[in-house]
Amino acid sequence: MAGVLNTRRVAWEAARVFVEASTADAYWWLGDMITRHLGVVYQLKLTETRMHILENDAATVAETGMWRARFDELLSERPDMTPLIADLTKKTVARLP
Repeated sequence: MAGVLNTRRVAWEAARVFVEASTADAYWWLGDMITRHLGVVYQLKLTETRMHILENDAATVAETGMWRARFDELLSERPDMTPLIADLTKKTVARLP
């Protein structure tokens, strides 16, 4: 069926992209979008991710796993958010170097 999004795929892609964006110029835009659409708790998690990776680049893998778990939980509880997360991920990719 065309247009159906796989929530697990969306969660994985969003986690990967959000972690990558956390240390790029896209961080500021993404933080605003996360606050607007997901709330301040998610924005604070993005800030924590940024700090962890800036302190230790090896944290990237762990942070990606944590974001994947967050998105898996969010999208299992709110599958209606899948198109929003997919769109936010696509727009973030366009802002990455």
